[in-house]
Amino acid sequence: MSRSFHRRTFLTATAAAAVAVAAPSATAAAGPRISTAFTLPDDRAYPEGIALDPRTGDAYVGSFTTGAVYRATAGSRAAEVFLPAGTDGRTTANGLKVDRAGRLWVIDHTTGIDVYDLRTRSLLTRFEVPAGVARFLNDLVITPDGTVYATDSVRPVIYRISPAEVVRGARAPLTPRYDLSAEVPPHAPDTYTLNGIAADPTGRLLFAVDMTGGGLYRVDVRDGSVRHVALHGGDLTHGDGLLLSHRTLWAAHNASNTLTRWHLSPDGTEARLTRTLTDPALQIPTTVARTPGALLVVRSQFDKGGPMGAGVPTPPFTVARVTGM
Repeated sequence: MSRSFHRRTFLTATAAAAVAVAAPSATAAAGPRISTAFTLPDDRAYPEGIALDPRTGDAYVGSFTTGAVYRATAGSRAAEVFLPAGTDGRTTANGLKVDRAGRLWVIDHTTGIDVYDLRTRSLLTRFEVPAGVARFLNDLVITPDGTVYATDSVRPVIYRISPAEVVRGARAPLTPRYDLSAEVPPHAPDTYTLNGIAADPTGRLLFAVDMTGGGLYRVDVRDGSVRHVALHGGDLTHGDGLLLSHRTLWAAHNASNTLTRWHLSPDGTEARLTRTLTDPALQIPTTVARTPGALLVVRSQFDKGGPMGAGVPTPPFTVARVTGM
């Protein structure tokens, strides 16, 4: 992994380790509890994204370093390889989602978004960013009507894909739909901005986090308007994956080994911090998914020989189960 990526995405490994050492242990006090939900099979997986199949409860996890996708069937304690490393030329897999039609959406941050049929494991459609355009596709969300929205971390834009654009065998261009540059503050050229994205239950409001500035932004898809969400009680610095259920928003803060929970106002213009969990056992969390009674949290270990720094990961790579958040 290049030094450029190291600077743009995360704290140095030394800084992250300092945060981890200072963090209180959730297992030593009342409150949230961290355990292992399931393991991943590859000792160089460095997982980043997670998706739950709403029909079966199966979990899919992507490898940032190889492009492999793993599947843990509902109730399983160990995932298996679902799409091997390098499938269809993909070398990385970060944002993942499963839609109600049984299709898996996988982001390759350098090229675009692949859509797979879960039953046949075949590639249906590939949405590509035009060559020569600076990009780092990061995360995506699927709204109730099947529309997909994705963030770009080097350009403050959100892409949109309609259900009608998913055509078997097609390759289609991926173009920005919403520009957030008027609201997201400018950052140095070697930093990232937009990362996690979530949508309200109606699919009309999107929420995207600026991982460097720590801000949250609301996009109304009806008119394209963008508003800075007023945060009370904290911020979203190092904010990675987001999860929104009704008016409760969860965020994974990667470099600080933190999860936060927020309560959104009815119009989504304000959010109040209601719970924080900081624990080195989160192992650089990149995103979250929700199951009955718990959160599934991807433990990336990016600070141990991955994109955050040198070292050796602690095997096996795992997805955590967090209760009480």
